[in-house]
Amino acid sequence: MLEPLRQGLPPLDPATVSNAASCALPPRYEAVREARQFTRGTLDQWQMGDRFDDVCLVVSELVTNALRHGLPPLTGLAQDPPVRLHLMRWTERLVCAVRDPSHDNPVARDSDDFSAESGRGLFLVDSFADSWGWHPLAGTLSGKVVWALFQVPSVPPPPGGYPSADR
Repeated sequence: MLEPLRQGLPPLDPATVSNAASCALPPRYEAVREARQFTRGTLDQWQMGDRFDDVCLVVSELVTNALRHGLPPLTGLAQDPPVRLHLMRWTERLVCAVRDPSHDNPVARDSDDFSAESGRGLFLVDSFADSWGWHPLAGTLSGKVVWALFQVPSVPPPPGGYPSADR
């Protein structure tokens, strides 16, 4: 079991965020494809398409884990949306965060079987992101957020700033 980790998470001061985008994801595995498409479009808008492969792999793993382990067995009308993907861009950092309704801690499995088809998601996140962690939600939101941080080169925003995306 992993303890809540906020170390390495950028400050949450909205004034320091260059841009942010989020999308609600339905409680079905096809949502992983939707998350990848949303990530592709957002990174292209932010002129960060060259980071798509690493970021997309991490987003896919975080969303898959949220769908597989973060939803109650009979997810339905009780919580809308059950899973949400957030992408946040700072000058030199990109954070991918996935929110789910579970209070269970993420569990990184130790596996020497590299041919296994599951159980390596957080290992991949750790390998491709510069840091990652999770924390429980507070206030009116219930559940947790699992996040991954990528260091990115500083690129000046286009004239007029980046377009905002929220679905």
